[in-house]
Amino acid sequence: MRIKMRSIFILPLLFFLVQTTKQSKDLDWWETTIFYQIYPRSFMDSDGDGIGDLNGITSKLEYLKELGVGATWLSPMFKSPMYDFGYDIADFYAVHEEYGTMEDFEKLIAKANELDIKIVLDFVPNHGSNESVWFEEALRGHEKYFDYFVWEDGVVDEDGTLHPPNNWNSVFRKSAWEYREEVGKYYLHQFVIGQPDLNYRNPDVVEEMKNVLKFWLDKGVAGFRVDAIAHLFEVDKKMFGGKYPDEPLSGNKVEDPESYDYLDHIYTKDQDETYDMVYQWRDIFDEYKAKDGFTRVMMTEIYASPDITMRYFGDGEREGAQMPFNFVLISDVDGSSSAAEIKYAVDKFLTFKPIDKLANWVAGNHDNSRVASRFSPELVDGINMLVLLLPGVAVTYMGEEIGMVDGYVSWEDTVDPSGCNTDDPINYWTASRDPERTPFQWNAQKNAGFSTADKTWLPVADGYETLNVEIQQATERSHLNVYKALARLRTEPAFRHGRYESVAFNYDVLAFRRWYNGEIYVVVINFRDEVYNLDLTYFENVTGQLEVIVSSVQSPKSSEDAVEADAVQIEARESLVLKVVQ
Repeated sequence: MRIKMRSIFILPLLFFLVQTTKQSKDLDWWETTIFYQIYPRSFMDSDGDGIGDLNGITSKLEYLKELGVGATWLSPMFKSPMYDFGYDIADFYAVHEEYGTMEDFEKLIAKANELDIKIVLDFVPNHGSNESVWFEEALRGHEKYFDYFVWEDGVVDEDGTLHPPNNWNSVFRKSAWEYREEVGKYYLHQFVIGQPDLNYRNPDVVEEMKNVLKFWLDKGVAGFRVDAIAHLFEVDKKMFGGKYPDEPLSGNKVEDPESYDYLDHIYTKDQDETYDMVYQWRDIFDEYKAKDGFTRVMMTEIYASPDITMRYFGDGEREGAQMPFNFVLISDVDGSSSAAEIKYAVDKFLTFKPIDKLANWVAGNHDNSRVASRFSPELVDGINMLVLLLPGVAVTYMGEEIGMVDGYVSWEDTVDPSGCNTDDPINYWTASRDPERTPFQWNAQKNAGFSTADKTWLPVADGYETLNVEIQQATERSHLNVYKALARLRTEPAFRHGRYESVAFNYDVLAFRRWYNGEIYVVVINFRDEVYNLDLTYFENVTGQLEVIVSSVQSPKSSEDAVEADAVQIEARESLVLKVVQ
């Protein structure tokens, strides 16, 4: 064991105090809750077909209540041919048959209401499905529905060969254009071929998608997470002589011309019209609130620079999303990051956000490697401390509360188009999202208690026999019980209303202080295998004895233990929540 101190990293302009802005009045429901993302296909199978469903979710709502979760966001459960597992929607007004019926959805809403759990749905506005009635009617020449999509003539070369209109690539690799003989034109699909982009320069599409929102709001949902919002508009081709222009090369070290990263997407992402559309949707939400006083929440999925992300909050006159997702704990840092880099990532969103808006914290989702795999299993509690105890709204992806890891999915079992489209049976796993979508691990029984089927839609991850909810419920020191303790703790005034400051004590250790009305907490996370002796009196008013409130599962310290503020030994990979003893 080697104990040492390194120099303190302080970024002068980023060492600041942050105060949530609504402490003088009651906070709204969404401002204090934990949002829990459920990927319906993988959460709980109620009918034994190997696929999760709505009744399965309903049967496990008490579990969410016990966690301290107040809202759950469901990945798409709408009617779909499942080329992109629900993100290719054939009918925005219907429930996918593998997931159940509309009656099942209404039962889910009713049960959630009994437990005071809000249901938030995934809204996928950028594209539909090539098996939708809209697209089929377009191919038949129905003018209204033809204009629902983005069409363009191909380019004929000197040999008479027809090519796509331009060089635009799909997010999932290869051309973003697909030819249809029925109409003699190409349609745009920024994602898989089965996901034709909708044309938001058509007022009929704008009205249709507003009607989709109203339909589900009338069903009782509490809001929407908006998918792939950056892709909503393409540049207006009228500005380029009536033809969509080629996108320039990205300049990245990408040699594959069919790769999405080969190009700089200046004509297909982050167009100014996108923000106005978000503001129009928020107007609908606010109209509903005006009727019954209940706030409907909008979250937007955007992986972008801070200045772009912040535009989704609003423009100073019109309101946008309450929660433009903050992905810094996914996109900016991982297990190799220093404490200073993690501090920098955390402070970035707090620095850029409008002073009257809340931050939000997301460390995992259905598109990215799990926390235990991206950082380490030993850091699960520490990352959950960041998500749940930093100032703002917390979002947890199902399984992060028990430290689930990425599952192994063979090339033969891979179904995610992002992996399949690599055409690479060796390196496919680097692009596939299947590993973070493996079935939820309830217990040590068949298929981890997820399903009674002989084969599940994705294989259950190895190790579920010892890593599951049932075992962790029965184990005093478990990720699950740490999570529950953190969920209770975040209801305390210091975390609900309190101020915040942070410091990287050295390369490995990050700490932050939350305080309110004389109550002071310090959260300490050691990201490495070194042991350190810390002087936490660096923080103002942190002196004398500190009480251990929550400790990570591998910590030798227990709750109610006392440590001296000027000599706190932090063990390898240890995470602590400490409280100043008055």
